[in-house]
Amino acid sequence: MYKNPIPTVDIIIEKEDKIVLIRRKNEPFKGKLAIPGGFVNEGELVEHEAIKEAKEETCLDVELIDILGVYSIPDRDPRGHLMTTVFIAKPIRGKVKGGDDAEDASWFEIDEKILNELSFDHKKIITDYIKWKKKKGTYWSTK
Repeated sequence: MYKNPIPTVDIIIEKEDKIVLIRRKNEPFKGKLAIPGGFVNEGELVEHEAIKEAKEETCLDVELIDILGVYSIPDRDPRGHLMTTVFIAKPIRGKVKGGDDAEDASWFEIDEKILNELSFDHKKIITDYIKWKKKKGTYWSTK
């Protein structure tokens, strides 16, 4: 049997100069800020899973507008080798609030304080998102 990375998705939901972050309900990083996301189930498309996870964790219906990139450094998650496809989305319906694995969800302006409170490798991902806002492009773990 092969030992392969586990696929996940993360979703940067943007509106004007803010993004949605969740406060994690469970370990790892319980109580810490994170980008909404989750595991890709067998038989699911990553884009469908991204829309589903956004709804479950933030109560927002979203429209995916781009892929920021793929992040696959083997130790990016303490649970094992998880590889994520990061989507950028805009809200189309709903009012943001925490659900499912999210203790809370809110709109945040990105600043140095928020970047330093993020769990996993989400500081790197949000830093790449800031670059994307200026000149688009695709990003990944080591770029």
